[in-house]
Amino acid sequence: MLISLFFLALPVAAVAGPFDDLATVEVLPGWRAANGDHIAGLRITLEEGWKTYWRAPGDAGIPPQFSFAGSNNITSVTPHWPVPQIFDQNGMRSIGYTDSVVVPITVASADTDAPIQISGDLHIGVCEDICIPVSLSFNAMLPVTGSRDTSIAAALIDRPLNRDEANVGAVTCAIAPISDGLRVTTAIDLPATGTSEVVVIETADPLVWVSEADVARTGDRLLATVDMVHTSGVAFALDRSAIRITVLGSQNAVDIRGCSAG
Repeated sequence: MLISLFFLALPVAAVAGPFDDLATVEVLPGWRAANGDHIAGLRITLEEGWKTYWRAPGDAGIPPQFSFAGSNNITSVTPHWPVPQIFDQNGMRSIGYTDSVVVPITVASADTDAPIQISGDLHIGVCEDICIPVSLSFNAMLPVTGSRDTSIAAALIDRPLNRDEANVGAVTCAIAPISDGLRVTTAIDLPATGTSEVVVIETADPLVWVSEADVARTGDRLLATVDMVHTSGVAFALDRSAIRITVLGSQNAVDIRGCSAG
């Protein structure tokens, strides 16, 4: 997931709105890598008992949204989401984090020898018994050098396995039309990731709604079926190479990019 501009703040909490006691945002300034990219971390801290959401939050969640007005010397940002938790929220599934989470970010800049200013807003949902949208404002300067941070390093380690690490074999996506969109069935050759497995399927188009997956396993083959509908109700094309499949198991998680025809 590549974001053209991003949100950050120095290690000073900054929030706005009537619920400013529910969440704070703090940037761990991090370090400049050998290739010129900057590795930083965004720490979101919530009131005890509250949670916020992963990039694909489920039907009961609120997806995080970012804006970057006022940023300088940034060309792109790539977030690295730690493995999330699965929640049952009033009979619906949501995916996210409780209490706090550090999201490492790789920031690319136009001038790698200059500081990086990042300004903007982060919009997240925070939930306990009810869900509340919260906006967090930030304005930060990332240093040219910096130093390695153990919290960022730990969050980078707490990531889903990639295709090779998880011994993933063939991955196919069969596509069939339905009345208002497409039905996609993925077949993944993958050893079991635990006693319970949730599969999340994402497209590159944020305007395409994707249902919760119906999941079944037979031996080392995992099947997941979803419906996809464009939010405007129009027909749409689906690029298999841009599909992202995340398997969240009770023992580990796996991140798979793309699938072939099936």
